Amino acid sequence: MDSTSAYKNGLNILEALSASGLRSIRYAKEVPGLNSIVANDISEAAVTSIRANIAHNDVNHLVTASHSDAVLVMYQHRRYQDRFHAVDLDPYGCPSHFLDAAVQCVSDGGVLLVTCTDMAVLCGNTPETCYSKYGSISLKNKACHEMALRILLQCIESHANRYSRYIVPLLSVSADFYIRVFVKIYTSAAVCKESIREGGKVEKELLRKSARAALLVARGIKPMTVRSFINIKCSRVQTSLKTATPLLPPYLQNSLSKHGVCIRKHPLNIGGPIWSGPLHDTDFVVRLSTHIHTSTFGTLRRMEGVLAVISEELNDVPLYYTMDRLCSIVRCQTMSILSVRSAVLNAGYRVSYSHANRMSIKTDAPMYVLWDIVRYWESQNPIKMERRQNVSEAILSKKQTIKVDMTVREDANPESRQLKLVRFQENPLRYWGPGTRSTTCVQENKEEKRIANQGKKKKKRKPDLSPDKQETFKILKQDVEDM
Repeated sequence: MDSTSAYKNGLNILEALSASGLRSIRYAKEVPGLNSIVANDISEAAVTSIRANIAHNDVNHLVTASHSDAVLVMYQHRRYQDRFHAVDLDPYGCPSHFLDAAVQCVSDGGVLLVTCTDMAVLCGNTPETCYSKYGSISLKNKACHEMALRILLQCIESHANRYSRYIVPLLSVSADFYIRVFVKIYTSAAVCKESIREGGKVEKELLRKSARAALLVARGIKPMTVRSFINIKCSRVQTSLKTATPLLPPYLQNSLSKHGVCIRKHPLNIGGPIWSGPLHDTDFVVRLSTHIHTSTFGTLRRMEGVLAVISEELNDVPLYYTMDRLCSIVRCQTMSILSVRSAVLNAGYRVSYSHANRMSIKTDAPMYVLWDIVRYWESQNPIKMERRQNVSEAILSKKQTIKVDMTVREDANPESRQLKLVRFQENPLRYWGPGTRSTTCVQENKEEKRIANQGKKKKKRKPDLSPDKQETFKILKQDVEDM
């Protein structure tokens, strides 16, 4: 369909969880070519606030307040002629229970914007919760923030595929303590059949066991094996349940062992499924980077830096490594990021940053190439023999398979770094972020928790009592002695 004819009457936008209506009002004031905006919320107090803000900002001709359940509103707009061109979902926590309705009420070629704030679930703290909410098992690793983006995209894709629809990611961002994705929704049963290519499993070395049920069928092996996805590590205590991520099947472990991958002491855990396709539309990111300079934004420098790093990312390489983690495994000092990037480029492979981690190494180089770089670095900066134990000794004792050249190259330093853009935003204040319950370790006028706890078993701390409490304590002590 011609985009000009599709949008000749203006765009229709739904902000399903509007709260105060701030974002809908910004859409009305800053986005040209709009026909209508529905600012919905289930809270009566929120809708009252939305109406007041609409009147205050004089956008009554564009923004309409709606007091209803977000899922109900989206289901009521499933018909082709009633669909929205853009749907914005920004819930508190997990958005999964809104996605089934959301993928149906977006017009063909329309945009779905989704935010997640439950990063602890997506980053591997509770894989069983992630599986129940997103249909994917999360892993706790250094690439957890990008994996969170890919879990969310896979969840949206799976909901869309049920209605012969599929997604095309425009932009996927991990920032601060949340993730946000911008995807286009299209309809095609043929493309949906090919979408299985975009899904993938993740393997990670861990010393853990596993289980929940999945049917594994190996090529060339007639018997079918039922193995569990998530393993219950302990018995139920009231409503709490602790689980572990699944292990690689035995026949695959044996296959990897034959190829030199030692997994006896370090078995591979499996996570996923995740989205393995591109996270961004490069052309869209470039156009967006140009467009942000046409308006005045308070966070312009940060937007410019993040988009610059995103445009430099290897879009066809899922996940990343971090050099500090690789060096910590062998217990050697961390090498400079330019040296690592230069070594990878000199070996004939590509490398980039990920916007989700300042120490990230996103590369198409095989894992053995990175370990050869680490071995070479350790040979130039040897560690003490007593530190070479277990894993570090097993890795460092192997011979290098490639010739490592760590000569620094000019193209190893990305343009965003040369221009000193704000690529990875620092927290504005100490302890900044989502609030937690009050603890002594976050108070500026008291010593740090780690310092206060030093030698706590050897010294007996006296109670810090006020004069009145001390007098009361003495009276109670005397009463006890007189009894």
